[in-house]
Amino acid sequence: MPSNLPRPPRKVPSPSAPPRPDVGIVHLGLGAFFRAHGAIYIQEAMAASGGAWGIVGVSLRSPEIRDGLKPQDCVYTAVEQGPEGNSVQTIDAVRDVLVAREDPEAVLAAMSAPEVRIVSLTVTEKGYCHDPATGRLNPKHPDIVHDLQNALPVSAPGYLVRALDRRWKQGLPPFTVMTCDNLPENGRLLRGVVQELATMIDTKLAEWIDTECRFPSTMIDRIVPKTTEDDIQDLANETGVLDAAPVMHEPFRQWVVEDNFVDAARPDLRAVGVMLVDNVLPFEHMKLRCLNGTHSALAYLGYLSGHETIADTVADTAFDRYVKKLWSAEIIPVLEAPPGADLNAYADQLFARYANPSIRHRTWQIAMDGSQKLPQRILGTIAENLAAGRPVPGLMLAVAGWMRYVGGVDETGAAIDVKDPLAETLRNVSDNAHGVNKARALLGIRDIFSEEIARMMEAGVVSAYGRLLEIGARAAVEELG
Repeated sequence: MPSNLPRPPRKVPSPSAPPRPDVGIVHLGLGAFFRAHGAIYIQEAMAASGGAWGIVGVSLRSPEIRDGLKPQDCVYTAVEQGPEGNSVQTIDAVRDVLVAREDPEAVLAAMSAPEVRIVSLTVTEKGYCHDPATGRLNPKHPDIVHDLQNALPVSAPGYLVRALDRRWKQGLPPFTVMTCDNLPENGRLLRGVVQELATMIDTKLAEWIDTECRFPSTMIDRIVPKTTEDDIQDLANETGVLDAAPVMHEPFRQWVVEDNFVDAARPDLRAVGVMLVDNVLPFEHMKLRCLNGTHSALAYLGYLSGHETIADTVADTAFDRYVKKLWSAEIIPVLEAPPGADLNAYADQLFARYANPSIRHRTWQIAMDGSQKLPQRILGTIAENLAAGRPVPGLMLAVAGWMRYVGGVDETGAAIDVKDPLAETLRNVSDNAHGVNKARALLGIRDIFSEEIARMMEAGVVSAYGRLLEIGARAAVEELG
């Protein structure tokens, strides 16, 4: 890659350029998704209505994002990948990037600064240190055990509690805690996790958080594939500028936010198309089940069938029919449409997004952390259908596909690089059972499947797993018609 190219310039690279905005937001988990979604909305909101909402990004573990962004003054390129070609946008809303594992004190100081009024998060499901089956804090999680014993935390909940503790003791108002992760009722869930941890540290602090702090729920939507070295090289060739940390994204975007902020302090998000609502839950259910649920189903079964990306998968006629049947027969029947939404039209729009050949969203990437995702994305839909006496063979096959995937060996006998916080447990459980008994054994993992849902699902999942063993993933998908 050429090393003599300039780094990305400011949007207005002239001596008269206005100063970049002061910081008002700290964001935990400055990965590609937030930089391709929330940061763009926030930059556009400041352009529309002003305000000091510059962002300090925090990487909780790896220095990779910091090392890419800091040499270019935290300015980066967002590349919109549409079916007709690409368009680019320069993003300079991020003012600094901190690495928590290197300097936790700097992170707490940033979160405790009086000018910071929002702390947002995209730390993925596993970052909440909770039990996905119940939504409660997992007090035995190694990061939580550490955070209970040390004033300098390592977990996202730990940083929130310790920073709020500092503000409480300094007589400052709390910040609004705004999660942007794919979890049902994500604000309520995070509030519960934070309250549980705060109670273990100081009950008076927990009371103050309960009374004064706000945890709006949100629904976020944009497909953001992992940036590759080829993407960086192609962008450098096109622009003549070396951006070490660009983000790729589809044209579509959506953000629905519960309008519940401390002292109503927030960017003018409504001015740039964000929906500010009283109840996010119908939007969350629609997106988690229609998009994320089918994304996971396509990821596991598509990977096992040899498809590298979601676009490749839905180009296969068997998967085209499969995903459309999931929506029409198994997901939409148990969904309440949000105000003004047409669920069938939404599904049609999703299929068009999946089929966008410019978006190389790898099935392996989506398949990561399935133990944390299944309860939110698929199991609730299965439970509601079964309670109504409605069979769900497509979703049963999706869960069976996940079970085959986490066994760590694909249909050709090649190893699968399973990325999951429970990967070792899943592999051990799978290895210690044989044939369809692997499915029964995995249903026994209570961190994922409650006893009730395991009982309800057993016959259907065991049958689906058996078909995967007998005829393979693609044939099993095709068989569903």
